[in-house]
Amino acid sequence: MRLLYNKYPICETLSHKLSWSHYYELLKVEDNLAREFYENQAIKENWTIRELRRHKKTGTFHRIASIKDKKDILELSKQGQIIKTEQDFIKNPHVFEFLNFPENYQYSENDIEKAIINNLQQFLLELGKGFAFIGRQQRITLNNRHYFVDLVFYHVKLKCYVLIDLKIGEVEYEHIGQMKLYLGYYTKEVSETTDNEPIGLILSEEKDDIMVEYAMLNDKSRLIVSKYKLYLPDIEELKNKVKEIIENK
Repeated sequence: MRLLYNKYPICETLSHKLSWSHYYELLKVEDNLAREFYENQAIKENWTIRELRRHKKTGTFHRIASIKDKKDILELSKQGQIIKTEQDFIKNPHVFEFLNFPENYQYSENDIEKAIINNLQQFLLELGKGFAFIGRQQRITLNNRHYFVDLVFYHVKLKCYVLIDLKIGEVEYEHIGQMKLYLGYYTKEVSETTDNEPIGLILSEEKDDIMVEYAMLNDKSRLIVSKYKLYLPDIEELKNKVKEIIENK
């Protein structure tokens, strides 16, 4: 109770939308910026205690904050994550530890895709609020050739389709070109006039930032490339990176 008073000396600052169990979990977060983020996000997305624990465990705040500047980190803490553009989908990295693949297991892209479908609720929790699942292996046919988008969602707030491709290993230039084809097809053939342009998200184990930068130079398509991990990231490393941004920039 003393810790509660130290962190929330004015009781009116406690939200009635969160339970005592939520605040019990929040009080365990030593970083004030991270605690404020988790509190705001729990209110906005109506997190259960279990969901709050997972976001803390996987370092959601620090994964998002590690790719922002000081000003944006402070806003992230005060307001939570506000989805306005495709760039707001990025975490560094995305974490799919809930798939429960054993270490050293020789999995395929198809294995990851199937496991995500079997754990769709957890996957949506990782992506964030606003995603509606449309389907997997959605076929695109051009000149009698078939292409398949791994996962398709619709984002309710942004009013657009979100196309996701999963890649094992490092993302290649060809993968970016393929996603651009998918985006072009959905823009012309699938999206309604009331929809915004679709967003493409390539999730890969490894990412060559320089290659991706040049492959997308002056590109106006809503395409992002982000990394994923099947196991928990080094949270302390992420914390140190965010601390460095705040202190030095």
